[in-house]
Amino acid sequence: MQATGGASLNTSDHAESHQPASTSPGRSLWWLFPGAALIAYAVDLGTKTWAVGALDDGRDRELIGDLLTLHLTFNPGAAFSTGTEYTVLLTCLAIVAVCLVLVFSLRVRSGLWAVAFGLLLAGVGGNLTDRLFRAPGPMRGHVVDFLQLPNWPVFNVADICINLAAGLIILQTFRGIALNGSRDRDEPADAGDQPDGATS
Repeated sequence: MQATGGASLNTSDHAESHQPASTSPGRSLWWLFPGAALIAYAVDLGTKTWAVGALDDGRDRELIGDLLTLHLTFNPGAAFSTGTEYTVLLTCLAIVAVCLVLVFSLRVRSGLWAVAFGLLLAGVGGNLTDRLFRAPGPMRGHVVDFLQLPNWPVFNVADICINLAAGLIILQTFRGIALNGSRDRDEPADAGDQPDGATS
């Protein structure tokens, strides 16, 4: 329908052009990264604080029979208590690792990659917090470990997060899912791995 002078009375096109674009699925999934990181970091920090207070008498406590025991220890080294004489170096490496995770997380548009990077940040950051703020001093702090399996070194929630993150990273790599959610093969990515602007 035309008005005088040829002006169109159909305003639908004009209205649609001013509607805000919806957030792409991939971009919205990025928030799984800080969400997973904050929750896992809080659990790690809380359980360590509890362990230091509740297990300071030196007695072990069976949590799941002989399968899982609570045993408080302070680790100055890396995993499996290796490199105990390089605490400051390990702290510096952890700081670099946190920075790298934050940088690479900006490229994440996949749900599983976001969770993987969130858990990795929580794990590395949780143990780094111990090294920065616990005795015997900044950069030389000992990591609180309190979970023990049979024939396995004592570990903590941060270590669990790091291993879960490694598993998810390996899974995504084998699936051929890039950080932005795209595949390097011909198969379509899953809904949780859609890149920005992709539709199913």
